[in-house]
Amino acid sequence: MAISRRSFLKGSGLAAASSLVAPALLRHPFIGEAFADTIGDRYFLSIFLDGGNDGFNTVIPVDDGGATMRAAYDAARSTGTDGLNISPSALAATLIGTDPGSGCQLAFHPALAPLKTLYDAGKVAVVQGCGYSRPTLSHEASRMAWETGTPPGLNSGTGWMGRYLAANYGGSDIPGVCIRGEVAGELRQNTTSVLAARRMRSLRFPYDGDFGDDVARKRAAFLGMYESAGAAALPIAEYLGTSGVATLLATESYAGLHDLYTGARSGPNQAYEDLNLNLARNLREAAKVIYGITQGVPNVHARVMQCATGGYDTHSDQGAANTDGRHYELLSELAQSLSLFYADCADMGVADKLVVMVWSEFGRRVEQNDGGTDHGTQYPVFVLGGGVQGGVYGRHPNINASALSDDGNTVYSQAAADPFRSTDMRDVYGTILKHWLGMPHQQILDDVLTLDGGDPAERWTQENFDMGFLV
Repeated sequence: MAISRRSFLKGSGLAAASSLVAPALLRHPFIGEAFADTIGDRYFLSIFLDGGNDGFNTVIPVDDGGATMRAAYDAARSTGTDGLNISPSALAATLIGTDPGSGCQLAFHPALAPLKTLYDAGKVAVVQGCGYSRPTLSHEASRMAWETGTPPGLNSGTGWMGRYLAANYGGSDIPGVCIRGEVAGELRQNTTSVLAARRMRSLRFPYDGDFGDDVARKRAAFLGMYESAGAAALPIAEYLGTSGVATLLATESYAGLHDLYTGARSGPNQAYEDLNLNLARNLREAAKVIYGITQGVPNVHARVMQCATGGYDTHSDQGAANTDGRHYELLSELAQSLSLFYADCADMGVADKLVVMVWSEFGRRVEQNDGGTDHGTQYPVFVLGGGVQGGVYGRHPNINASALSDDGNTVYSQAAADPFRSTDMRDVYGTILKHWLGMPHQQILDDVLTLDGGDPAERWTQENFDMGFLV
């Protein structure tokens, strides 16, 4: 029986990020080599807020500080019907730190109250003013920039995390899982395999649909074929054989994580059910993988995970602090889901081994439209987990009308003396790669992230991989 790459991907709900094979890809010839050899006993999860989150109503200036931050916010966002202005009194319960640039007091949107609890415990870093040089307001182009870690026009087609995986693992390794129907752009590369499934229990090796009672013989035939190829002298045959065995065994092992988790962790499982939120359900799948690793399930080694949640393109009906507003509902789902997931990991004893990054393709415009916000540029990234040094990092963008671009957005700046200096997304990535994933500083620049050329005040020409938000 023949099976094409297309039918393999579509038939199984599993994607293998692999391409042409060179001998260098075969430096890890043994199936099941532990991913912990590089990352250690740690986990990294990326959460994508699809649509462009309004950062200016996510982390909000409460007062002016030493500048005019609150005054600029009040001028851009109205009160009353369709207004997006969230008053200082409505923010009193969610105060966080002060902006390092302007000195203004900051607060979370009231819907993020569960996240505030984690912030107060020192488990949440708010990284302000995140963006990249030469920004675009296109969903697709900006998402690709964040996924690849390169500004538009310079994209390589591989993800920033994918390049990390390719630099450290080979064709027989499966170091990543995407909780979705395809491999996320962040993890794409041409070296390792990456699993993709909306739910772990849905993972199946793509045997043909005929003769369903004969799966055992089909399995034996595939294993025999792959093992023969793995013993061949040709590098490409060896790669296909070893990766084929790894993939077949992984589909069986990961599918079993559902029953393992629900059987052993009935309390947390019911809590996810009671919360009944899509992001929470996705995070439960990540919890299943983590629990499987803690229990030593064979062929389960993926410590890098990704999931996404949508609805953040809030051109209308965004709302302010009103609980029936779209943005309130979105941020409430995010905060409640993250709080439950963190509690689940803490109960498993792995919270201190976890780092989660929450990002979006761009922020929103400073000035509201009739009832929402248009596409913007910079916004705050959240990094949370037991491995995080909580607090406020980076600087809030300059939202004064006189400082905005012609289209009403904040301006990316790398000028050292700028009190509103931007945080380049690559400094966030580099800090995670260096301080959490253990990648040497120079190797990050050699293999993963490339500095810009041009004006150092307007381009990312000097890296900062020591931002301080990780232990």
